[in-house]
Amino acid sequence: MTPKISNLLLNLKKNVSLAPYTTFKIGGRAKYFYQAKTKEKLIRALNLAKKLKLPFFVLGGGSNLLISDKGFNGLIIKQDIKCYKILGTKIYAEAGVSFQTLVKETGKRGLSGLEWAGGLPGTLGGAVLGNAGAFGGETKDTIVSVEALDKSLKLRTLNKKQCRFSYRSSILKKEGWVVVSAIMKLQGGNKKTIQKIASDHIKYRKERNPMEYPNAGSIFKNCDLSNIPKKSQKIFKDVIKIDPFPLIPTAAIIAKTGLKNLIAGKAQVSEKHPNFIVNLGGAKAKDVIKLIRLVKKRVKDKFEINLEEEVRYFGF
Repeated sequence: MTPKISNLLLNLKKNVSLAPYTTFKIGGRAKYFYQAKTKEKLIRALNLAKKLKLPFFVLGGGSNLLISDKGFNGLIIKQDIKCYKILGTKIYAEAGVSFQTLVKETGKRGLSGLEWAGGLPGTLGGAVLGNAGAFGGETKDTIVSVEALDKSLKLRTLNKKQCRFSYRSSILKKEGWVVVSAIMKLQGGNKKTIQKIASDHIKYRKERNPMEYPNAGSIFKNCDLSNIPKKSQKIFKDVIKIDPFPLIPTAAIIAKTGLKNLIAGKAQVSEKHPNFIVNLGGAKAKDVIKLIRLVKKRVKDKFEINLEEEVRYFGF
């Protein structure tokens, strides 16, 4: 008889609500929930799940993620591996390290390269997976190599080129690999200047983003100008920016459709930043999905622009 995973993993929890583990505060229950606090425990849990043919999902900081109301009839592994070392201009960091910790600690040492990420939520693993970016910077800019588990759970090391980073994506994300750690290389700079840039970005996020409500960050990717019809380019010509290539901010497009404040259940298209959908309190995943579909349809009908989600779906 196949042994139960509950008999093989210490501190395994059952029937755990996933909502508290996401920045959206939305999501059903997981049949099993395990917090892996070392790389070895993470790999062991994954191999056990594979051996027992138990569906699994590795959860990081829970940002940029929408979990189904139905939850997950398998094993959620919370990636709590948080070791990092800063040696000269290089950083070794495990996937569970808060990106803000890295921004703060490198800034204190006068290391430049991560200040663009001031206020960015989530962990290093999620940032690497989706090549997170803002204010003209991207995670890939400082990456030297990434350690990840492939689909067969073989531990592999990829250099920057092999990661095939693209706008808000990578081969790791496309193939469903699990990021374990990364090595980054920064540059020396003026400590006060670096810290001020990061601080200004944190301030900007607080002022412009609806931080007073739970949210998953930007719901949609910004729109590559080369994919926008000429007549729509003319409509939005005053808001075109380079970040990191010519694009139109999706927030401006949604605002132009008149969808600010649109509500479904307890979810709302933010008035403050319409590329955010916020949880007013007790929102369900189905409410968010309804708003996403409506926004995509309205933008397509009005401007012939196809919006692409940046938020990741799980359990649907």
